[in-house]
Amino acid sequence: MLVDAGPWLPVPPAGYGGIETVVATLVPELRRLGVRVVLAAVGGSALEADGRVTTLPHGQLERVTAPYNRSSGVAHAHMQAVVAALRADPSIDLVHDHLEVVGPAVLAAMGEAAPPVLQTLHWDLRKHREFYETFDGRGRVFFAGVSDSQVERAPLNLRRQVLASVPLAVPPPLPLPAPRRSGEPYALVLARVTRDKGQDLAARACRRAGRRLVLAGPVAGVDDPAELARRLADPADPLQGDPDAAYWREEVAPLVDGDRVRWVGGVAGEEKERLLQGADALLTPVRWAEPGATGVVEALVRGVPVVATPLGVLPSLVEDGVNGFLADDEEGLAAALRRVGSLDPARVRASADRWTPEAMARSYLALYRRVLALAGPRREDLTASSR
Repeated sequence: MLVDAGPWLPVPPAGYGGIETVVATLVPELRRLGVRVVLAAVGGSALEADGRVTTLPHGQLERVTAPYNRSSGVAHAHMQAVVAALRADPSIDLVHDHLEVVGPAVLAAMGEAAPPVLQTLHWDLRKHREFYETFDGRGRVFFAGVSDSQVERAPLNLRRQVLASVPLAVPPPLPLPAPRRSGEPYALVLARVTRDKGQDLAARACRRAGRRLVLAGPVAGVDDPAELARRLADPADPLQGDPDAAYWREEVAPLVDGDRVRWVGGVAGEEKERLLQGADALLTPVRWAEPGATGVVEALVRGVPVVATPLGVLPSLVEDGVNGFLADDEEGLAAALRRVGSLDPARVRASADRWTPEAMARSYLALYRRVLALAGPRREDLTASSR
């Protein structure tokens, strides 16, 4: 099978990367269970696979929020390489796609020259209604959600083509030699800096609660604070028109003092692990219906409680008073932060037992078999004639 990770970040990602983290968690488990996996991803991807399609030289996350006339070619260039790989290799019997809208549209247009397709929907399904209200997979392209709450918000036409929801899983924690927590407690926000993720709300809630806050995640695809400052000081830099950069500059940066509230940029590996294991709470004050929330699962498997707004999948992940707290507003989030010390880390950790990489992989294996049974094999004669 071919797993399409999309054009935005390498797999595994060097820092932030929700979809890419899911792919990096899933592929090794699939291979362990005997699946041959060809990975389609950008340059810099180091994940082991049985075959590789390098679609673009490097990740394009910086352009994901650019105006359509500056970004539309990215996804299509990526899919052009995917299509070429599928035409060249008739032994690929299934595609597991993770590229929003463009992935299923292009693969469906290939008709029976493409293998059957399962796409995982990682995003808010209230977007792109024109596509989802009319798209017809014609019995060859099917979908999986990442949560039931996400799929419930989808247009009826899309819901009819969703086979199931598969909860997200994350890799196990990295072992660290140092103690888990030291110094004054802090809350952590681990997310791309964008208004939907609520970093400004987090900063104000922590100020109310008298709690330190660490913000970790890129701004408009930029991981390094020094680089961001340099680029925002250049009036000719394309970053000036980016909505996430504007959110940072106008609503978040004024709250960051380098002491009580810090932004550390994008993090990965041991640095990310230390931040997670050192936090006394993960703060997730989202303003949108979060579909999957890998960061929440990462915290829970480490015994770190989660304080979140009750939107999207979060009420199904956060059990109030057991592994975290849910609150609707800034005052409620601040009150919850004051109570996280009452929660038992062992109970928090135990609440995440059902979200293992093996469970996710086995759920997808069942869906792959169902897709193949529903769609039938690809037409190798059409594949050969298109080369």
